[in-house]
Amino acid sequence: MKDGIHPDYRQVIFYDSSVDAYFKIGSTMSSSETIEWKDGNTYPLVNLDISSASHPFYTGKQREVGTEGRAAQFQRRFGSVAAARRK
Repeated sequence: MKDGIHPDYRQVIFYDSSVDAYFKIGSTMSSSETIEWKDGNTYPLVNLDISSASHPFYTGKQREVGTEGRAAQFQRRFGSVAAARRK
């Protein structure tokens, strides 16, 4: 590898503000904020709006999509109206 062209890879603390969760992960992200971690070392702090701790897909709170087809939905909604008109 060439020297001086790659960003510094180091441990960074990511903070998910929506669920108040901290993650220490290796990253090349830079930040002007720092935080003292549990091990006594100071690391860069990157604030996140959403992470795997709060994303609906990873937490299992994702909205379920209906499995019935369009024809079944139509029959469920309008089937009784059509049957009543035939009589």
